Amino acid sequence: MKSVCFFLFFTFFAIGNLLAQTSIGLKAGFTQSSATYRTSLGAFPRDVTGFNAPSYGLVIEQFFEKNAGAQIEFQLLTTGYAATDSVNTGNETSFTYLKVPVLSNFYLGNSGRFHIKIGPHLGYLLDVKDVKRVVEGDLVIPTYGQAGDTPRKLMYGITAGVGLSKLFGKSTLQGEVRYSYEFGNPEAQDRIFDINFTQLEFSLAYLFKVLD
Repeated sequence: MKSVCFFLFFTFFAIGNLLAQTSIGLKAGFTQSSATYRTSLGAFPRDVTGFNAPSYGLVIEQFFEKNAGAQIEFQLLTTGYAATDSVNTGNETSFTYLKVPVLSNFYLGNSGRFHIKIGPHLGYLLDVKDVKRVVEGDLVIPTYGQAGDTPRKLMYGITAGVGLSKLFGKSTLQGEVRYSYEFGNPEAQDRIFDINFTQLEFSLAYLFKVLD
């Protein structure tokens, strides 16, 4: 994972000759997760209620043109489920990742701007906990935080968001709503066919210009 992050970081800055502006800052918000899983190939997909969790990140944003740019983030994200469906009721599992989105940015406006961001993300599993375990069964999502569990460490998917940015001299304040879909599947022991997570994120970021 370290080599992947280094490659993303190097690629992001390899085009430095094109830069017009670079800003660095912090973001914070909360994420609402949900999950969909299938017990076997061809089985009916089952939706599981997620939960809200805080998220934090370091943002590096670069402007290539007046209305276009890119950014890379290093984000601490918790996803998972707190089931209220009839099968998994009472079970709760959380996955904590270091998530690295690499996004293309498009802006409309001047000091007050509407923006659209989209791009892929990678992540690495830092911790997993079976917070509550009430029911078991063939249709129940298996545990991932027990001694014998070996969940996959890598997450990957697509991220897209919209928001508003306000410039104050060298500072930028951004509010954003973002949606992420995970293609990666933490199940590595074939106990179920697959499980996929989505996140709806609400965040606020403060950026400061460090390079013109």
